[in-house]
Amino acid sequence: MPSTVVVGTQWGDEGKGKFTDLFAQDMQVVVRYQGGHNAGHTLVVDGETTALQLIPSGVLYDHITPVIGNGVVVDLEVLIKEIDMLEAKGVNCDHLKLSGNAHLILPYHQELDVVFERHLGANKLGTTKRGIGPAYADKAFRVGIRVQDLLDPKIFREKLNVALHEKGPLLAKVYNRLTPNAEDLASTYLDTYLPRIAPLIADTTDFIHEALEADQHVLFEGAQATFLDLDHGTYPFVTSSNPTAGGACTGTGVGPRDLNRIVGIAKAYTTRVGSGPFPAELFDEVADHFVDVGHEYGTNTGRRRRTGWFDSVMLRHAARLNSLTDIALTKLDVMDALETVKICVAYDIDGQRVEKMPYHQTDFHKAKPIYEELPGWQEDITGVTKASDLPKKAQDYVRALEEYIGVPISLIGVGPGRKQYVDWQ
Repeated sequence: MPSTVVVGTQWGDEGKGKFTDLFAQDMQVVVRYQGGHNAGHTLVVDGETTALQLIPSGVLYDHITPVIGNGVVVDLEVLIKEIDMLEAKGVNCDHLKLSGNAHLILPYHQELDVVFERHLGANKLGTTKRGIGPAYADKAFRVGIRVQDLLDPKIFREKLNVALHEKGPLLAKVYNRLTPNAEDLASTYLDTYLPRIAPLIADTTDFIHEALEADQHVLFEGAQATFLDLDHGTYPFVTSSNPTAGGACTGTGVGPRDLNRIVGIAKAYTTRVGSGPFPAELFDEVADHFVDVGHEYGTNTGRRRRTGWFDSVMLRHAARLNSLTDIALTKLDVMDALETVKICVAYDIDGQRVEKMPYHQTDFHKAKPIYEELPGWQEDITGVTKASDLPKKAQDYVRALEEYIGVPISLIGVGPGRKQYVDWQ
């Protein structure tokens, strides 16, 4: 049962798409296990950029079956537009499978996301306002609508009416927003969306197990990252699902023993979008360098990302949470021009040196970084194809990261292109 999980180890935007795409070459099935269209990943193939939001990156290979698992929340309008975009590029999406147990994001979820965030004011979470949180909330509250409900129009209409009976007055009377019309929504979903996605709906849990039992290689792909995990992230500045490796089990229906390799994706520095604590955050010319050279703007939102030095305290914790077998390091080339590079190796909290991630959010909010400084390599590494050809100072930096994290680094990204990486081990 050969299987691999790819998980982000920071606050997202680590470049998972590039290495997921690389691993996918040897896979037969690629499964997205959680999140929604609030997380994008960008692939650069032969100089052409493709930004995906919902469909697993394995869709670009003819030999792969891409699967959207039950743990994903799906905006059907976005999914159909993404399919149309890919097919316009000559990518066949007929083999895509969509879990019947995945929950739908409906227009009222997006309305609620906007008004909830606005209502929080200065305490806003930095949500993308795509309806992700409200859709997961309905799932937990057991009033959500699943993809399979579309296959029974009577059930779909009944569930939609129940949802709007609650959501309509809330939107209209509390937030002064227009109440969605139930029949208009039903018509859009049953008459417009269902004919497009009906051939894709499947029992994906059974499909994945059959693939594993047939010794097919299966790749499990998460969105967002470890420290945006609902349970283990920097709550409440998190997403509404579980991007950690354990989410691959609940989001697809496989058991822990079905997971063989768990690869953590880590950027050579750290970024974050939205609100929340960030001990190693920078506000100087190095921060601007990371943004400008690393093109640190959200794939979906266009928002400038907050940037900082590599935080090995976070990575040690991420390694434990995910049982990482190895790490793929991205964007090392972004640091090429820097005279000095730094690694956050511990925190100063009220005058005490702390080398573990503090469990109490108040402590994490006031944590100050303690750095190890190393000399920069100041050489262009974008054309390097062998680890031995990396500048010695770049090699020293990678070895220092391995030592502080306690997990081997297996791959290093040296540019945005599909083939711009080196095998480190």
